Amino acid sequence: MQRRRGSDGMDGTACMTHVPLSPGGGQDHARFSCACLTGGEANRREMPMTARETALAEAEIQQRLQDGLSHWRYENGWIRRTYRTASWKATLMVINTVGHLAEAAWHHPDITASYAWVEVRLQTHTAKGITEKDFALARMIEQVVQWQPGKDDGPLEGTPSGDQRFAYVKYDT
Repeated sequence: MQRRRGSDGMDGTACMTHVPLSPGGGQDHARFSCACLTGGEANRREMPMTARETALAEAEIQQRLQDGLSHWRYENGWIRRTYRTASWKATLMVINTVGHLAEAAWHHPDITASYAWVEVRLQTHTAKGITEKDFALARMIEQVVQWQPGKDDGPLEGTPSGDQRFAYVKYDT
């Protein structure tokens, strides 16, 4: 079970298996039902699925990746990105950054990590595929993790280069 704000109208707990019902609620909505473990079938709630949660076709996914997320790839039903880091400390910083963005967006990726890399995997579980939500979060993650303030003309200088103590993400140039 996962906590979801207001998804069941009671205490916020909802199961993660959604059963498609009939289309409804207008052109951009399909209706899904959630039988929460707290109340079983008797506590079934209908949840609208918006156009942002409609699974995209593979051709559209590939095109969107080419149009601005070139370091991401589509594989086994997920869009994925591996970030190379300089150390375990840097790996944890990337994980925490992704975690903050995901929590703020209320859209949570799968994360796998090792000493010097982090893999982020996105998929909208309710749609059983890749949706606009996944691309929106991927763009935000990419923007924040790849941000290099020392490379622009702004007042921030960025992390010192050439000193391993301050090594962070191995940036895509």
